[in-house]
Amino acid sequence: MTNVKPRSSSKDNLLGICHAVGEDFGFNPLWLRLALGAAFVVQPVGVVIGYLALGIVVLVSRLAFPGNRATPTVSIARQPEGSAANVANEPEQQVLAQAA
Repeated sequence: MTNVKPRSSSKDNLLGICHAVGEDFGFNPLWLRLALGAAFVVQPVGVVIGYLALGIVVLVSRLAFPGNRATPTVSIARQPEGSAANVANEPEQQVLAQAA
């Protein structure tokens, strides 16, 4: 049995600012991390100041609005009962139902 490390843990984050911004606005924080990393090569002092300022904004927004977070929504199109597509996907649907 292999140990699977979670994709992102609190140990992997530097203050968790990119993760918090990604969670608030509903996007993958990896893109923000990549943009900050690329900008750090060109202007390291500006990126550090901007990162800390962004951290203050996140802190203030979390304190002011503690329950507001963007959550991804997934919509699944329903097929009519007995249709060919529905019958063909029955094993897949059973697996998804068991996982939920």
